[in-house]
Amino acid sequence: MTVEHLLAFNVVLFAAIVSPGPALLVAVQTTLSSGRNAGIATGFGLALIAATWTLLALFGLEAVFRVAPWAYSAAKAIGMAYLLHIAWRMWKGAKDCVELTETPMRNAFLKGVLINATNPKSVLFAAAVLIVIFPENMTVMENAAIVFNHLVIECAFYLALVLCIGGPAARNAYLKAKTYLDRGAALVLGALGLRLAFSAWD
Repeated sequence: MTVEHLLAFNVVLFAAIVSPGPALLVAVQTTLSSGRNAGIATGFGLALIAATWTLLALFGLEAVFRVAPWAYSAAKAIGMAYLLHIAWRMWKGAKDCVELTETPMRNAFLKGVLINATNPKSVLFAAAVLIVIFPENMTVMENAAIVFNHLVIECAFYLALVLCIGGPAARNAYLKAKTYLDRGAALVLGALGLRLAFSAWD
């Protein structure tokens, strides 16, 4: 493995992180509604599980999913249920008044963990990227470096995101348009949940 391999991996990883999806959406919504500390905790939870999916891909979990499609289907069903649950809570609470109180960091971290843990397609994406970019027969240390690199990139991204959008001006703008933004986010998360449930195996 060379530095060029890691750089190529980081380019693909960054493109995946910034693409609209449940992880990015929840990180933004949590930061705007609950403050920077909650946003950072959520981002770190997302990052931990994203890096864990890469670790599992390196150990061949995607092969397990292909040999036992029922396990993949079960994971998709759990992911669908959780995303729809979050979407319903966002929609239902869209008109509720929000006091500027911090969400406990443990709860925010757990939210990030659950969002990425209930997306089994992440391990398939990670496996595809790893196969294309990295050489075969890498050492344990090289595999560890890939996972650590992934964790650092994800944490740095979410930290930068929260620092950019977590200020008073952004929060005040969010509060003024809370009903519309929360219901828009709920629709997107709901659609992603249904897409996860009904997507075909490929």
